[in-house]
Formats: sequence, structure tokens, C-alpha cells
Amino acid sequence: MTTAELQQATKALAAMFSCFPQSALTDVEMQLRGYLGAIRDAELADLQAAIQRFVRGEVRSGNAQFCPSSAQLCIEVRERRVMRELLARRGATFPTSPPQGEEPRFSKAITRIPNHEEPPHAQENQSRQTAGAETAEGRGRAGAHPPRGRP
Repeated sequence: MTTAELQQATKALAAMFSCFPQSALTDVEMQLRGYLGAIRDAELADLQAAIQRFVRGEVRSGNAQFCPSSAQLCIEVRERRVMRELLARRGATFPTSPPQGEEPRFSKAITRIPNHEEPPHAQENQSRQTAGAETAEGRGRAGAHPPRGRP
């Protein structure tokens, strides 16, 4: 990273630290040095995207209540790099934050994933609806034996 990029990375990390609870005993300068040392080979855009995902709680591997470790941040930065490179190969641009006051724009909305099988719970829902129909017809609980004395 260039000097200007390191300054921006420092600001992005400081913003992330302010979003999560910190111990009063934390040496912020040493913490910043540790994180900057861990991400020194990363692209600024990947770092900013990773930080944004942690702050929004979009990273499943981390605890959303606490600041990610430098290792967790590095893992997410690498994932952002891989995503950016894959999108570049496909000819798409990596989504960035929209200018302030603007909403992100997408060419078309995804309503259904093509060639995707029905989710496994679809059959379960179908079974429940059928069981509900049996109850409505007066047969009691689904799968229950009929009351004694009835044929």
C-alpha cells in the first residue's frame, strides 16, 4: 500500500474499532500496528469491503458483538480479493459503496435462482398442508389413530 492508502486504511480500521466495544486497557496504537502489519499486502478496496462487512454483521465467522481479530479480518480481506478477481474475470465490476445520498443501482433484480431445485423444506410444508386438510375433515391429528368405536 502507498502512504496515502495506509492513511486511509488506518482511518478505516479506527472507524471499525469505534463500532465495537473496546477495553479501556487497549493500546490503540499497538492494535493499529498489528492490524496494519497483518493486512500490509492487501488492496485498500478489499480491506474497506471487509471492514464494511464486519461492521454490518455480514460475516458469519465472526462474533457480531466484538471487533474481529487481525486473523479474522485477513481471512475476510482475502475473500473480498477472490470475489473481486472472480467478478473481474466475468467482466463485472466489484460493487462499491454508492456516493452519499444515493441508493445502489442494479441492472436487474434476481427473483429466482435459475436451475435451482426447490428447497428441502418445500416437501415438509406440503406434508403439513396435507395434514392440516385431514384435521379440517374431522380426522383428528395427522397420523393419529381414529377414536375407538369408529370404523
